[in-house]
Amino acid sequence: MEELLFGGSALVVILGVAVILLLLWLVPVQLWITALASGVYVPLTTLIGMRLRKVTPSAIIRPLISATKAGLRLNTRDLEAHYLAGGKVGNVVNALISADKANIDLDFKRAAAIDLAGRDVLEAVQVSVNLKVIQTPRVAAVAKDGIQLIATARVTVRANIHRLVGGAGEETILARVGEGIVSTIGSAESHKAVLENPNRISKTVLEKGLDSGTAFEILSIDIADVDVGKNIGAELQTDQAEADKRVAQARAEERAGDGGGRGTGEAGAGGGDAGACGGGRGVPVGEPEYRERRAPADDPSRQSPAGTGDRRIIGLTPALD
Repeated sequence: MEELLFGGSALVVILGVAVILLLLWLVPVQLWITALASGVYVPLTTLIGMRLRKVTPSAIIRPLISATKAGLRLNTRDLEAHYLAGGKVGNVVNALISADKANIDLDFKRAAAIDLAGRDVLEAVQVSVNLKVIQTPRVAAVAKDGIQLIATARVTVRANIHRLVGGAGEETILARVGEGIVSTIGSAESHKAVLENPNRISKTVLEKGLDSGTAFEILSIDIADVDVGKNIGAELQTDQAEADKRVAQARAEERAGDGGGRGTGEAGAGGGDAGACGGGRGVPVGEPEYRERRAPADDPSRQSPAGTGDRRIIGLTPALD
């Protein structure tokens, strides 16, 4: 009997310890006391509900304490909803505190939307306060005189909180600035004009409103460096001359080939005609061959009636082989 009582008592003790541990896990008493001491009252049932909803109570209560100490009024319901949506509650609360101290109009709804959009809302607030400088890569462009210029620029921007959701990022800013540099250099009559006044690029690019539709506001564009590159115009002319030369050579070879073919054809035709003529004057087979017999040099009939000086043919003499 005593053994049963001892075994039952041990079981009760074990169950009691398990219940106490479960209660300590469900109810973060230390966190509840910390919140209460910081002036943030959170019911124990709320903390238990967070545990049951698989929400880490410290991820909600500690940011809530920081916001309350900074003079912001937030509630656990909004923070818990943002946590369940996959947001960074601590980052959002810190951004709200920084925006409030910098007199930037930013509420929890907008900050939560920026955070859920994948942007760092705290960094955005910091860029709104501390300006950010973006350096463009080397941009090559050709002036009208054919000389290539390679320029780099530094763009000073400030984050636009109201356009962070749906606004373009730094890549768009760099692409638009590069396009403006290329168009400005390309419209210059001479590369010397650009080298003499690099600020012309900055003014032209700023006037185009390149920050439209982006999450930033461009404050200034400063040309950091301009280098002279290749003589693209001369290279193009050289390449064109070489191409024209090759075309002319090809045409000359083609004409030479056509002339040789015609000459060979004419020579063949002439040989055929000569053969035909010779065949017509040839001596028939079996008949004697006759040769022309001309008058002697002292013969009066030597002179031709036409006065050509040739001796007249006075007869034919059979040829002796």
